[in-house]
Amino acid sequence: MGRVPADAEVEPGTLLVAAPTMVDPNFKRTVVFVIDHRDEGTLGVVLNRPSDVAVHDVLPNWGGHVAEPQAVFVGGPVEKKTALCLAALRTGETASSVPGVIAVRGPVALVDLDTDPEVLVPKVRGVRVFAGYAGWDSGQLAGEIEREDWVIVPALPSDILASPNGDLWSQVLRRQGIPLALLATHPGDLQRN
Repeated sequence: MGRVPADAEVEPGTLLVAAPTMVDPNFKRTVVFVIDHRDEGTLGVVLNRPSDVAVHDVLPNWGGHVAEPQAVFVGGPVEKKTALCLAALRTGETASSVPGVIAVRGPVALVDLDTDPEVLVPKVRGVRVFAGYAGWDSGQLAGEIEREDWVIVPALPSDILASPNGDLWSQVLRRQGIPLALLATHPGDLQRN
C-alpha cells in the first residue's frame, strides 16, 4: 500500500491556516480558502488580507454589492491583476439553481463577474472580490504540509465574508479545540514575546 499524501485532506471548501512558524510574508498569519485541489495543483484565496482598493474603483457594477468592507481583498501572490469572486448563497439556494456561479462546496460558490449583480445579489448572503490567488503546483502543497507550514481545517461559509476587523486567523484556530486552539495565542514574532 502506498503512502497517503500529506495533502490528502485538502479539498475544495477546506481552509489552509498558516502555522505560526510560517515566515513567507505572502502567507504569514493567513487563512486560505481552497477553491480547487487536484493532482495538477491547488488554487485558493487568502481570506484575511483586505487592500486599500475599493471594489467600486475596479468593478463598478459590483462595488455596492460586496460584503463590508467594500474593498478588494488580496487573494494571493499569483496573477494579482486577476479578479476572483466568492459568494455565500442564501439558505435554500444551490449553485446549480443560481445563474453565474460555480459550486465550490456547500453554499460557497465562485462567481462569474460578467454576471449581472442585480440578478445574483438576492440569492446570496454576500460576495467578496479577490485580486490574485494562492496557487501550488503538483506536490508543492503536500511538501509545505509535511513541513508543517499549514494546518488543514474545515471552512464555514461565513469565513469567506468575515470582517477584517476580527482576527480570522485566531478565530479559525480557536474553534478547532485543543491542541490547535492553543496556536491562536502564538505571538507571531517571538522576538516580541
